[in-house]
Amino acid sequence: MITMGKYRHLSRASTAKGHFVITATDHRTNLQEKLAESARKPLTDSEFVAFKQSILKNTVPYCSAVLADPTYVIGAGIASGHIHGQLGLLAPVEVTNYNTHPSQRGMNFIPHWSVKKLKMVGGDGVKMLLPYHPESETIQEKYAIVRQIIDDCATYDIPFYLEPIPFSLKPDVPLKNDEYLEIYLEMCRVFGEMGVDVLKLPFPVDHKQSQDEDEWVRACEAVTKACAMPWALLSAGVDYDTFLKQTKIACQAGASGVIVGRALWLEAVELQGEARETFLSTIAVERMSGLANACAEYARSWQESVQTPPAGIDWYESYQE
Repeated sequence: MITMGKYRHLSRASTAKGHFVITATDHRTNLQEKLAESARKPLTDSEFVAFKQSILKNTVPYCSAVLADPTYVIGAGIASGHIHGQLGLLAPVEVTNYNTHPSQRGMNFIPHWSVKKLKMVGGDGVKMLLPYHPESETIQEKYAIVRQIIDDCATYDIPFYLEPIPFSLKPDVPLKNDEYLEIYLEMCRVFGEMGVDVLKLPFPVDHKQSQDEDEWVRACEAVTKACAMPWALLSAGVDYDTFLKQTKIACQAGASGVIVGRALWLEAVELQGEARETFLSTIAVERMSGLANACAEYARSWQESVQTPPAGIDWYESYQE
């Protein structure tokens, strides 16, 4: 049964109808490198902060929450008012190196940052990306890390949004769609049993391997059946039109919304100055609005996937004791 605190935090991070409409701005090292490459000069911290704050400024009016890193977004966002008091706030705890294959990545955490500090600053959800294969050599270590974050989130009564990403054990051989879905459903079951609160998931079919929408629907329905908790769709670097189509299918099949980054703003990375700001204030806004409308029309409320906490007049007497 979900606690009153977690229930409140999930409500703060979602729309009035219980849908997650969340902008992701927690990309770090690899995004910095892309921005510097496009500008053909080293990127300063203040320039990186400005890029992320522009994403916030333009998309927040259409969001229920933001997923933001502590270094470049949270402090500046709160101080500027872009992360205002009515907006949900999620943050990562991990450092991710996309320059190595998932099978070779270790689990590293953001220095001087913690579940406790996120809760103290008014956060509503803890996110962790986890490359996943049930037969990897480090799987038990990863399970132990997940259990530790689950325990930390229980201590501070804040939801845990886990982002498990299936990968192939052979770096040069990608997973076929049937293998991908098998691993996908296994991780849904495993992390549901462990007590993760929300799953942040890529689309369960590789669109480059299959454009069969009937297959897409069946896969998303299988995910919903396997999940003991709400799940939200991430964009995983696909283009916006593809992601909008995926969003509609996933939400009709039981997803509770989206947590979207690059599908909104990726093209802005290669633009400069006024052209970049124009893109973020027009195209990115149109995209965020379109996704918000799709979630409003099709998504399943996260409240349908959890049991409402007891709310008798004495609910607080034993709360967190």
